[in-house]
Amino acid sequence: MLDINILDKIKEIRTPFYLYDMELLENTVREVVRLSEKYGMEVHYAVKANANARILDCIASHGLGADCVSGNEVLFALERGFPAGKIAFSGVGKTDWEIEAAVRNGIFSLNCESLPEIEVVDSIARKLNTRAGIFVRINPNIDAHTHKYITTGLEENKFGVSEHEFDALADLLQRCEHLDFKGLHFHIGSQILDVEDVYATECSRVRDIVSYFEGKGLRIAHVDLGGGLGVDYTDPDSRPVPDFETWFRTLAEGLRTDSGHAPSYRLHVEPGRSIVAQCGTLVTRLIYVKHGADKTFLITDAGMNDLIRPALYGAYHKVENLSALTRPGSAEKKYDVVGPVCESSDVWGEGRILPESFRGDLMAIRSAGAYGQVMACRYNMRDLAPAVYYDGKGEILEQY
Repeated sequence: MLDINILDKIKEIRTPFYLYDMELLENTVREVVRLSEKYGMEVHYAVKANANARILDCIASHGLGADCVSGNEVLFALERGFPAGKIAFSGVGKTDWEIEAAVRNGIFSLNCESLPEIEVVDSIARKLNTRAGIFVRINPNIDAHTHKYITTGLEENKFGVSEHEFDALADLLQRCEHLDFKGLHFHIGSQILDVEDVYATECSRVRDIVSYFEGKGLRIAHVDLGGGLGVDYTDPDSRPVPDFETWFRTLAEGLRTDSGHAPSYRLHVEPGRSIVAQCGTLVTRLIYVKHGADKTFLITDAGMNDLIRPALYGAYHKVENLSALTRPGSAEKKYDVVGPVCESSDVWGEGRILPESFRGDLMAIRSAGAYGQVMACRYNMRDLAPAVYYDGKGEILEQY
């Protein structure tokens, strides 16, 4: 639950808006940095989770790298202070201009996802009379036990090079003269909660695949294990900083050699959601209480254009009535909480138990820091929700 002290500061701000707890973000990033040093891993923040400039400035200031999935993300990451030598560029559909921009800026790696892409990167590097550092993304055919729209490591998915292409891949890498092959990249999905089981399986498969390519005479200097660590959308206050310790430990232990030593290659990870999800809240105002024949609707001024996850994935976000914090002892009622967009999928939650709610109440859609503001659009010609930043103690730092 948000601190009641923030209510007086935000009650006059026009809704909807994103409210970012910068203290929580700082604490989360510090924990990631601490554990990355403890377990000897490089961290590249997945920019697609939230590309808000102030969020990126905070993350970059702690020395993390960036994982980008478009040319514009690469250029923006550079602008916000991420060193080129710590930027990785993933994605199945990189265009020629995006590849050229990445190569010209000397980023750490392009994570190539197909044999044709490798050939294109090699040809562009040749045209520029330079060399391009690449990883090759491998599809390990692992079920991440997550939503079908955010799983990426099965052969039926569009991502990465599958096992039937391994021989051709090894031959191609040895023929390309303008590439610096750095290692292998894996990412099997997002919002993974079964950490020890899923990632232990990934690590076992990674060890086998690394051994295969080393047997083909390729040096594997780096392995990027992707991201995917999930967060608690149901009870965000129980663990506002996710369990990074278990994640880092599972990866480190899973890649030890048979003799118990750390692997010879450098490990990289790409957390996104787990860093930013819990620091963001979508604040909205209750504009109507509508009594239907069988249910009561709470209609908010924030909609699916502001936060598309529930409409797109059927994703759960905890809904809270902030104004009810000033009305202790309010009776609880069952509501369907919905938005104003002209789509039946514009629903925040059905059958939610909330304190009795009234027109004008401020409502909070929790855990909205990842894949919220960054995916917003102007459907129905609605305004984009701005951002408000606070220090975690009830003081507003900035708003725009």
